[in-house]
Amino acid sequence: MDTITLLIIVVAMAIVFDFINGFHDAANSIATIVTTRVLTPFQAVLWAAAFNFIAFFVARYFTGFGIANTVSKVVFEEFITLPIILSGLIAAVSWNLLTWRLGIPSSSSHTLIGGFAGAAICASGFSAIHSSVILKIVSFIFLAPLIGMIISAIITILVLWIFRKTSPHKAENLFKKLQLVSSGLFSLGHGMNDSQKVMGIIATAMIATNHIQSVDTMPDWIPLTCFMAIGLGTMMGGWRIVKTMGNKITKVTPLEGVCAETAGAITLFITEIVKIPVSTTHTITGAIMGVGAVKRLSAVRWGVTINLLWAWILTIPVSAGLAALVYLGVRLIL
Repeated sequence: MDTITLLIIVVAMAIVFDFINGFHDAANSIATIVTTRVLTPFQAVLWAAAFNFIAFFVARYFTGFGIANTVSKVVFEEFITLPIILSGLIAAVSWNLLTWRLGIPSSSSHTLIGGFAGAAICASGFSAIHSSVILKIVSFIFLAPLIGMIISAIITILVLWIFRKTSPHKAENLFKKLQLVSSGLFSLGHGMNDSQKVMGIIATAMIATNHIQSVDTMPDWIPLTCFMAIGLGTMMGGWRIVKTMGNKITKVTPLEGVCAETAGAITLFITEIVKIPVSTTHTITGAIMGVGAVKRLSAVRWGVTINLLWAWILTIPVSAGLAALVYLGVRLIL
């Protein structure tokens, strides 16, 4: 197979992953707004998809594409080949579809990074991967939900104190309206963070084939397509994971939904500044745990949370192992 054909296949597979990422992670930004009945599921996914796409303009003209640049450095440039990238994408798509089918809110981000690294290790050994970059990303498996939980708890305590004299009925109506804002902000952060991971992969493929020199020189059609794909994917929803995120961790009221989504959005904006790709799933889960813990520690179903944590920890090694197996097959075909 010639290089151009293989590059087209890699780009197409990356866009498919981005689309799946959208419906896989749709639950992250709409779970609370659906379970509190502020919007219907259909209205919620349209709302989230719109902000996913708006994120392109925010990233393009204000924050830049630092996360895409970080993802492109997971594997050293001299070891990157199109079969490695393709194998990582196939593994990531497969794992995402499996976890979606099972209703497990795993991380699309870490699936992609694990797949990319796993295929490179299979091809060239551990010397192919940029260990310091991967360690930073892995550390945020724990830091992202922790930061989200702390910020969420602080916001919840402040909000409860500020509105302590407001009647429950009036407060509920106010926070139902504010949930539109908070869920929009979280969807904005989701779009900026997750679309850039796929941009980084596509840019890496184009660098490997000498079509561009760096992430900074990629043509606008790459980010535009990535943001559109994740927006369209979000419109497809992800109702199995909505159930887990919205009900199984802790019961969420409109007030708590606003606090969790706002905390999640702030966490994502922080990671955008420091250019670390994180999981929106981990972030919002930690934020939901934070509001539940303020209510009372027993309000959080810690057993469910521990099961989710195991799924998060296993995502990178499992997707890396799967990508290694896929690479062995791809290498035989190509």
